[in-house]
Amino acid sequence: MFITQKPEDIVIFQGEYSLAIVFLSIVIAFLASFTALSLNERIRKNGFFGRNFWLILASIAMGMGIWAMHFIGMSAFRLPVSMQYNLTATVLSVFPAVMASYLAFYISNRTNSTRWPQVIAGITMGIGIALMHYIGMSAMEMDIKYAYRPFLFILSIMIAILVSYVALYIFTSLQKFMGNFFVKLITSLLMGIAVASMHYTGMEAVVFYTEGEVFPAPSHEHHLNYRMLIVSVTLGIGVILGLSGLSSLLDRYVDFRLNHFDSLTGLPNRRQFEKMLSVSSPGSLAIIHIHGLEKWNRRYGYEVGDEVIKAVSEILIKMKPAFCILYRIEGNRFAVILESERDNETLKISMERIMAMMKKPLIINEKKLVIEMVCALTSSEGNDRAELFANTLAVIQHSNTAFNHAVIEYDPKIHTLAFERNLIQDIDRAMQENELYVLYQPKVCSSTRIVSGVEALLRWKHSVHGVISPSIFIPILEENGKMHEVTDWLIDHVCQQIKSWKSRDLPIFKVAINIPGSYFTSPHLMETLKESVSKYEIHSKYLELEITETSVIDQIEDAIRAVGAFKEFGFTVALDDFGTGVSSLSYLKRLPISTMKIDKSFVDDVPQSEKDSAIMKAIVSLGHSLKLKVVIEGVENEEQMKFLSSNSDNPIIQGYYYSKPLDARELVDWVNGFNELAV
Repeated sequence: MFITQKPEDIVIFQGEYSLAIVFLSIVIAFLASFTALSLNERIRKNGFFGRNFWLILASIAMGMGIWAMHFIGMSAFRLPVSMQYNLTATVLSVFPAVMASYLAFYISNRTNSTRWPQVIAGITMGIGIALMHYIGMSAMEMDIKYAYRPFLFILSIMIAILVSYVALYIFTSLQKFMGNFFVKLITSLLMGIAVASMHYTGMEAVVFYTEGEVFPAPSHEHHLNYRMLIVSVTLGIGVILGLSGLSSLLDRYVDFRLNHFDSLTGLPNRRQFEKMLSVSSPGSLAIIHIHGLEKWNRRYGYEVGDEVIKAVSEILIKMKPAFCILYRIEGNRFAVILESERDNETLKISMERIMAMMKKPLIINEKKLVIEMVCALTSSEGNDRAELFANTLAVIQHSNTAFNHAVIEYDPKIHTLAFERNLIQDIDRAMQENELYVLYQPKVCSSTRIVSGVEALLRWKHSVHGVISPSIFIPILEENGKMHEVTDWLIDHVCQQIKSWKSRDLPIFKVAINIPGSYFTSPHLMETLKESVSKYEIHSKYLELEITETSVIDQIEDAIRAVGAFKEFGFTVALDDFGTGVSSLSYLKRLPISTMKIDKSFVDDVPQSEKDSAIMKAIVSLGHSLKLKVVIEGVENEEQMKFLSSNSDNPIIQGYYYSKPLDARELVDWVNGFNELAV
């Protein structure tokens, strides 16, 4: 196996390298490292797939890259003899590389107080890579023999161990920087060169020889092993690109499923339901409300409640008209959307059949349960989309509605006034009993990945009606003069929360609060703000007031004075939903605002729509030219993010791409996890 000096009766063969293929082998190692690092990033994120799933994919990418690099490097080596590879040994050689990579990633994603685990893992991984190399070498089948120079043989293993330790050090020390493209690029390049250096040191340790008299080989046998080259390149690039593409598809699929589908029933969720209402005008809307679900949860446990929901969803899926779309919009509510008015009667008949079917007891875990429910049905008949949903809810929430499996059609003479009156009467109680609550959605600078602030979003979970959409209750409260009181409650709640973060030494961010246009110019608003920041002993710089351009256009002079007064006291002012109103650009120039927020409607079709993309670029450029911070709302996917990052300087992003709206506790956890990745 080893040779220390040249015996007199042997002839040593000298090989040559194809520099182009040597370079190709290093490129393969680099691509594998880059892919593995990208997959490794997902290990630290909470997601649909467990960390072990991404750990295995990263290990396969790195291991297959090392394996492919070895055999491409072997194909670059020219000898004047024919060479074949034993299939069993060739396949077997990939396993040490994959297992060594798995160990490296496993150790790098653990928190260790000492370096010893990394040293042990470095030794193990180095031996694993060396095993791959020398098992791969043993796969060679030639007419000549080979042996190893002991010094270079040991040196190659030492290089493998050193490289492994350095790789682990890079992973652990620079883990938080791996989200940065250039850091990841440089790290991948170093790892690729390091892995290649081990291989070529090992190749230098090999002595190819034959014993006895040797005749020169025919010139045509002095060639590259093209078959092995093609196989290695194809497998290496195929696995790397395949895993990279698979991870991207899985990310998109998981993100879409989590954000748009109910986990229990698999049906589209409320978010997708509201998106459908925002982009189309349904002919009819039916909402099926299950009454008394908590009764079964208390009596038999939440597992039985979940089984009830699944049983009802299966009946709805089976019996609804094929041309309708079914959603689960709340814990105890389903919605059926009919897109065409022509089939309203068909939808009504189907709902009546479903209600008749639901009168029969459901068999859940060998228990017969009679489920009370009602179906509310509303036809559009010229109503806008928001009214269609509100009117349907008004049917369910009417005091005379009984849950006796009836299909009740909306009657404006009965339902609308009762629903609005009910909400107006309940708002004071909602503020006192914490039915109103606040969620916070982060705003992130895409280039620096620094969280620049959050927006406070008001929500209402009614004791009877369940979660009521802000698009429904806010207009009703505004029309009836109750939104000023609710805004005061919101300001007090936000200031109290900021004080809580401050007292616990947690990160404090600027919180944006939406202010009704009619309230913005009122002296009472300034009094409320001053009183709240003084009461909770916080600085005014932590509050940002958001106004819409349409809300202040009719009182622009008063709005200009109000913005100046707020800025003088230390508050900042943002113009929300820019581009959706009809104001003149001259008003925008005169308003001394600090931030301009671009409405989600301009983002939805970017970058697919050339017109929308051009408009987006123009609005962002306008904001920057006016020295304003530009916040882009409603960013949801990677394509939108890439477009915005490449076409604007330091855009501040708010949307589901980074985070959904979170409660105060979830926000702290999210920020801590995000900072670990972003620092």
